[in-house]
Amino acid sequence: MYDLVSTALQLQQLTQAAQLIQQWQREKPKDPWLALAMGQYWEAKAEMEKAQATYTKLLQTTANTKVLSQAREGIQRVRDALARQREHNLNAAKAQPGSEVAGMLVLHPVMGDLRQTAVQGLAKVMQIDAYTARTRLPSQYWRLYRTGPCGELRYLAEQLRQYQVSCFAASIDEVKALPVFRVQTIQSFTPQITVLCQNASGQRGTLQLQWSEISQWVLGALPIYESVVDLGPWGKLKRKETTQDYAEVLDWHLHGRGCVLRFCDRTYRYRESAPLPGLWEPPTAGPLIAATAWKALKTGFEQAIVPSLHRDFTGFGESALDFIDLLPEITPYLELNRSAACAWDAAFQLYSCLRFLAYTPPGVSR
Repeated sequence: MYDLVSTALQLQQLTQAAQLIQQWQREKPKDPWLALAMGQYWEAKAEMEKAQATYTKLLQTTANTKVLSQAREGIQRVRDALARQREHNLNAAKAQPGSEVAGMLVLHPVMGDLRQTAVQGLAKVMQIDAYTARTRLPSQYWRLYRTGPCGELRYLAEQLRQYQVSCFAASIDEVKALPVFRVQTIQSFTPQITVLCQNASGQRGTLQLQWSEISQWVLGALPIYESVVDLGPWGKLKRKETTQDYAEVLDWHLHGRGCVLRFCDRTYRYRESAPLPGLWEPPTAGPLIAATAWKALKTGFEQAIVPSLHRDFTGFGESALDFIDLLPEITPYLELNRSAACAWDAAFQLYSCLRFLAYTPPGVSR
């Protein structure tokens, strides 16, 4: 029967081969030669994943040396075919317009029953071992996994999603094209929100919107460093930077308008702000406690904004710090009076923009 199936496959008579295999399954379902013929049948149909699985199982279940030898040869053929297919698809992706632009591949957290499948998929697509894949696949936060040509990363993201790996790829050009307006103060909350803000060129203007226009919002804490003198080895003085405090940055995503409004607790003009009835009113005289005012603002936002607040920036930021220097310069649109550029600022800009690009709210087309 094996010779009959082999002849049919050589002549590309796949229907005839399938009929012979079905007859064989009824007569001798446990014949190792049948399993070998099944692997070769899937190979002839170019269903390499099924062929590989069939050959692998055969290696684990039979002691027939002739079958084992041919199964090993089959696995090698399948691996070679998959490698050629991968190279072809990658080259096609790289040939697309704009594919050479720098891009980022972000992995989303995977938990529960899907995690094992996702780990295996990540290992297979990225060609790494299962242990490494398990340590790379996040379970709580977004993870910036790789940077490189955007065309290649989009192809990898497409392959990963087929294995239940939730992920997203975007180009640095998409990030840079997203307008970010720095909010100086909110002039009114009713009947609609009136925001005094500043664009990238420093021009000031007002923007009016409804709470319902806020499709997403994200929060992040950025370290504020202080240079201090400390005792080093052998009692020598040395200067180092330590984290003195954290600045909180909060972004409203307005997908309907295609822009981001950015608040910062260090630069918001509290005294010029409209009051929040029942929560906070700017003092007409005397000291102003910014931390109390900022907390009241966030509470008011949480009561009025329907989507839940994304608070997972720090986990993403830690994964992004190693890649910031590999990307073209990212403008953070913040005024924190730093003495030098800080990678955390760029990481938040990247995080917020990627959150924006990855999400399409109902009824909004991009």
